[in-house]
Amino acid sequence: MKIATFNINGIKARAEALPAWLDEAAPDVVFLQEIKSVDEGFPRELFETRGYQVETHGQKGFNGVAILSKLPLSGVTRGLPGDETDEQARWIEATVTGQRKVRLCGLYLPNGNPAPGPKYDYKLAWMARMRDRAAALLQGEVPVVMAGDYNIIPQAEDAARPEAWREDALFLPESRAAYRRILNLGFTEAIRTRDPRPGVYTFWDYQAGAWEKNNGIRIDHLLLSPQAADLLQGTGIDKDARGREKPSDHVPAWIDLAT
Repeated sequence: MKIATFNINGIKARAEALPAWLDEAAPDVVFLQEIKSVDEGFPRELFETRGYQVETHGQKGFNGVAILSKLPLSGVTRGLPGDETDEQARWIEATVTGQRKVRLCGLYLPNGNPAPGPKYDYKLAWMARMRDRAAALLQGEVPVVMAGDYNIIPQAEDAARPEAWREDALFLPESRAAYRRILNLGFTEAIRTRDPRPGVYTFWDYQAGAWEKNNGIRIDHLLLSPQAADLLQGTGIDKDARGREKPSDHVPAWIDLAT
């Protein structure tokens, strides 16, 4: 089962690039972030005609997450538990059934800038809620995959210029510590486990020639429960997508599970 995550930075802006990548990469399941669309406005037919079941948790103008799956989805829920007042569309869950069931969590973790400030407080509180949800998911018997744009640079090797990010919410010690608290529950970070080299990035800013200079960062992650990690067969990052026509500033990252 090939599972990918892709922050597309606007479904309308990526109406050609995203289907082209799907046709080429042929993932079984895709987590999307920043669809920037209400549910009713999402172009479902682009994906349903390709054999994907479409589940969205949208929001007008910003945020928004989705799951596309060629395999049956069930038990779909929307929103991260723990704060009924949180209206931001950043979390979606479903169970995918192949040869076995896998619980899927697609997420778009808050950016948190400027830090300190209310947005950073929201980021840390959101991560605490995510840790609680992750701990609860581990109590189940099915493999769990939590994938998406985490807006976290886990370590210096995950940035071309780490010194430029020292005061940024993506790289502050408190942010990385909150991320480690999730990992330390027993999750495996798939990409880094299989490819520990520096220079492995998933995001290049549109500004200042970041792509041409390979001034990137790695902030898109797939975290696997122990049961899912046991099934891991391969990982990859489709870096070439960033150099194509009308690209997102992120590229897809993916795993292959033996299911």
